[in-house]
Amino acid sequence: MTFPLQFEAERIPYWAQRYDVDGDTKALEAGSRIAWGQYRPDDLRTIFRWKTGGRGISRLDGNSDPEIAEALAFATSAKTDRAAVAVLLGLRGVAVPVASAILTAIKPSRYAVIDFRALESLGCKSLDRTIDFYLRYLRFCRSLGEQQNVDLRTLDRALWQWSEENGTSVDVA
Repeated sequence: MTFPLQFEAERIPYWAQRYDVDGDTKALEAGSRIAWGQYRPDDLRTIFRWKTGGRGISRLDGNSDPEIAEALAFATSAKTDRAAVAVLLGLRGVAVPVASAILTAIKPSRYAVIDFRALESLGCKSLDRTIDFYLRYLRFCRSLGEQQNVDLRTLDRALWQWSEENGTSVDVA
């Protein structure tokens, strides 16, 4: 599957600078604490709210604090992207889009958020919620970022912002 970018790749910095980075601050701070080994459920909830707007938080609350801490520890230390995503999918309330947001908050230089907005910016009309699809998307994002000399977080923001201003999708996080 290919991902046809819906705007000129050279415009990635333009779209990224239009994104409201203040909305990311708390999630990225929470992710940084997790990356440093603080596996607090409240930090996971902060990232979850950032991704979902709070929808489905009651399902996430079905996980015990030790389950959350263990999943975050395993995801953070995983040797492969597939393993990092898979361990997070073991938590109640976490599907691939939320797992991608958690990993992005923890390691923004390694992961990218997948959601309807990013996919719309890449010409996709539906969100495939499988790990395999996410890994193909992630490889594409890494390649595009490298080609355009932009980090994954910049690319993430550009994809989201283009869709926000030009897209037609309805949120299906």
